Amino acid sequence: MRALEVVTPGFLSTVQDLGRPGRAALGVGAAGAADRDALKLANRALGNPEGAAAIEATLGGLVVRARGGMFAAVTGAPVTLTVNGRGEGPYGVFYLPDGAELRMGPPPAGLRSYLAVRGGLTVDEVLGSRSTDTFAALGPPALGPGAVLPVGPPPADPPLLDALPVAPPAIGDVELRVVLGPRDDWFTAEALHTFLTEPYEVTSELDRVGIRLAGTPLTRTRDGELPSEGMVTGALQVPPSGLPVLFLADHPLTGGYPVIAVVAAADIGRAAQVRPGQRLRFRALPRFLALDAALRRRGAEPQPA
Repeated sequence: MRALEVVTPGFLSTVQDLGRPGRAALGVGAAGAADRDALKLANRALGNPEGAAAIEATLGGLVVRARGGMFAAVTGAPVTLTVNGRGEGPYGVFYLPDGAELRMGPPPAGLRSYLAVRGGLTVDEVLGSRSTDTFAALGPPALGPGAVLPVGPPPADPPLLDALPVAPPAIGDVELRVVLGPRDDWFTAEALHTFLTEPYEVTSELDRVGIRLAGTPLTRTRDGELPSEGMVTGALQVPPSGLPVLFLADHPLTGGYPVIAVVAAADIGRAAQVRPGQRLRFRALPRFLALDAALRRRGAEPQPA
């Protein structure tokens, strides 16, 4: 049986695929890869289905040993890679001989790297997915030393690429496109202006559930809290502190704090790669940019960004 044996899991390594969509009404979150684009890219390069399971490694440090030879690829945060001491580049397809040891160093940018192998990881599915949900404790546990991850049979088609021309994650400010609402009317015009013009810093309180941000507090127009309502990946929930929390893949399904905006699905992967100390800037999508009119209706003249 071909498999990957975990020698050292690093800071946090989990098995992830594209998650469990469509089960929120049953109380089951989607989970899945925090940076879905990076996972899909690695699988496409290897000729796997886009949703094949792989390892999501946080801040590198992962060491695995191959049981049986296999092709592999690493995307996401660009870690340094060695196979039996020989250097390999990220964003490319390489071969792991039987018994070879693959080591990931710390990435200079980004947070999460994806190690995919040709054939995909075939750990047992839970509710139709092999992904680890760290919030709900659903799916396979976080990887520890000695874990053995079976690898499926290689697909019929050969690997598609040997190098992936993609840019690494940003190391400076990151702009995220947002859709305002559904509870933007809970905030003052000045708060909306602040939200869309001032940066918010990523704090050290971040994981697969979400990211707490630091910056100018957002002032509400009303007191009290909402009855609990549904939450989605990318929601920017604002607790009483006025400082937004950005929900990621393992977010809770409900919450009682107002959501000022939701990050566009295409930008979630970029959000999942930010580190503490980086700053996020939010830009409303064009079709929701009636902000000037909204500000004027609320009696505040918008200022140039």
